[in-house]
Amino acid sequence: MTRRPSEKSTPPQYPEGWRTGPAWRELDGRTARRRRILGGAGAALAVAVGAVVVVDPGGVRSRIPGDWGRKKETTTVAADTVTLDHPFAGSPAEEYADGAAGIVPPEATAVGESSKEQIASALKLTKDFLVAANLDPATLRGERPAAALGLIEPGDDLIGKMNASLSKPGKENDPLAFFSRFDPNQVRLVGDIVKTRGRMTFAEREGGVVTVHADYTFVYPLTKKDKKSRQVARTIVRRVLDVEVPDPARFRVEPGKLVVRRHVMDIGNTTCEIHDGFIHPEFPRITRHGDGRDGSERSGPAVDPYDSSRDLGNRHDECGTVTRT
Repeated sequence: MTRRPSEKSTPPQYPEGWRTGPAWRELDGRTARRRRILGGAGAALAVAVGAVVVVDPGGVRSRIPGDWGRKKETTTVAADTVTLDHPFAGSPAEEYADGAAGIVPPEATAVGESSKEQIASALKLTKDFLVAANLDPATLRGERPAAALGLIEPGDDLIGKMNASLSKPGKENDPLAFFSRFDPNQVRLVGDIVKTRGRMTFAEREGGVVTVHADYTFVYPLTKKDKKSRQVARTIVRRVLDVEVPDPARFRVEPGKLVVRRHVMDIGNTTCEIHDGFIHPEFPRITRHGDGRDGSERSGPAVDPYDSSRDLGNRHDECGTVTRT
């Protein structure tokens, strides 16, 4: 897992004639952190392996959209067994909402110098960004996240960093810090549902600017690109964002755009050593012990990726493990 230390940037420069008033960046710095965690321990992987051993491929195949498989056959599958039909079985994600329905902004109220309508707009923009960056099918397929990029304040140097990470990804220039992306040449989503849970709040900070705080977990069910693959892996991505929508009447910003003040990314079940701009979920490996353990040693701590109470502010450089997926 990797982390990027706190960053501070200079205010963006605007041409003569723009609105007077303080530039939003003069008010504070920005923090960006990220963490990668490998696949789960043996107990968690054994659940996924069960889908390979227990489930009849023909029965599963016949229920996939497009009806390209053989006639459904009767099978007996444990309630917590992961299959292509039930990719969230045995995980807390079964109780999560589907996609954007899991991102529910709080009721808007006037705060400080910001009206109820301005707060409502900031909350909607925050949700729109989360959806575009983490749920949009094109973004997940590794395409350019144009909708998400279009929501960021154009004078923010973060746009340049985002574009650079997309065009030339690397360990210190990683688009996964902002977007959830998978290599379509290797994996595909199981179905069209991503499970989502989290919360959003807002508060006025010094300077009269309202900050929206979002903390959401996205659970992605994946299988290998090969249409014959029966294996299912889950990757859990947690994102913590602090964003603002400064008033153009007071600050030199474009109306209806977000300013990202802080972003923290935590990924559970991805290969740490690959830095190509994609999440690479680890699939269960059947060993002679039959428990799915891969035998590798990892120096980082073991964590529960579903534990949203974990503080992501501490810096971790080791590549750790997840206790479940």
